[in-house]
Amino acid sequence: MLVGVSRYTVLEPLPAVANNLPALARALTGPTSWHLPAGHCTVVAEPDTARDMLDPVKEAAEATSDTLLVYFAGHGLLDGRGELFFGLPGSVQGSSYTGVTYQALREIITDCTAQRFVIILDCCMSGRALGLMGGEDLLADQAQIDGSYLLAAAPENGRALAPLGETHTAFTGELLDVLQRGIPGGSRELDLNAVYHHLRGELAAKGRPAPQKRDRNTAGRLILARNQAYRPASAPARAAMEENAWPDPDDCHTPLVFLEALAEMRALTGLTIPALAQRADPPLAATTISRLLNETALPATWKTTGRYLAACGLTPDQIGAWQAAWQRLRTQEEELTELEPPLPTTTPPRARSWRARLAGRQDLRPWQRGK
Repeated sequence: MLVGVSRYTVLEPLPAVANNLPALARALTGPTSWHLPAGHCTVVAEPDTARDMLDPVKEAAEATSDTLLVYFAGHGLLDGRGELFFGLPGSVQGSSYTGVTYQALREIITDCTAQRFVIILDCCMSGRALGLMGGEDLLADQAQIDGSYLLAAAPENGRALAPLGETHTAFTGELLDVLQRGIPGGSRELDLNAVYHHLRGELAAKGRPAPQKRDRNTAGRLILARNQAYRPASAPARAAMEENAWPDPDDCHTPLVFLEALAEMRALTGLTIPALAQRADPPLAATTISRLLNETALPATWKTTGRYLAACGLTPDQIGAWQAAWQRLRTQEEELTELEPPLPTTTPPRARSWRARLAGRQDLRPWQRGK
């Protein structure tokens, strides 16, 4: 869902935004990114009213079961209470009723049934969406969805740039460059975290506002694009990787670190998930590997993890070390469960003895207890 407003009656126009939308649509529907069917990529340009903007978002949210991406480019404004709202063509600074509040967008997003969602805000003050007063107001924390990623083009009190003479806004232009050209020295596929860190470095080097992000659990591992700048490692480099660069299972002290290490190994191989699925013996379904790498809890059984590690190229001894780490973490989880006090049980009143009933009435005076 790509939304943009470039024409304003009171505020300064943003002609570059009009160029952002078709360029992003081409990237997301193209083979270097998600290769979405055209019907799964909706562009809403110059919405006049809040419903013009939000109704298509709600429709997309209700139809999405996997990943929902919502992008907005235009003026980001603050109302009298300092809360973020998105500028529509007739919006006025300080008057949120003339635009679309961030809260209204968030309510639609957090009510959706998607497994993951990504919000990209290319507007001034977009960092406000990350939470003005810490963790209590974060979109990612409010959502009851494990995979949520919020990417803002500017800090909470900062301005996003639409440089004169440039085809795109500063942030979206850099994002398009990553989608089209890739990241030299990066892995074969680029997840959201890799894209964010690259954008932050490139924009800061140019003296432009540094983007901000907030994510929850494994959302940062969501693949956004194939890396067009990827070059396979030479044979010596691969040998060095196999000898030294694998994560150390002894460093995995929590289930989340263990899962992050599994995802890191896929990145080190430079292989896609479908390619790894075919390398497994016997082959795994790509969706099985995807679920493994996006888990937030330790795998209940070892078999799939072991086949995945073998597909990555680990030796039997290395796989054995990882299995020992998995077993150690499983044992720790079981011990913690045993230490937790049992939940209280309620005995039906008629089944309780007179002594139990009396014990529950010790707060009464003697004559009230029947003595």
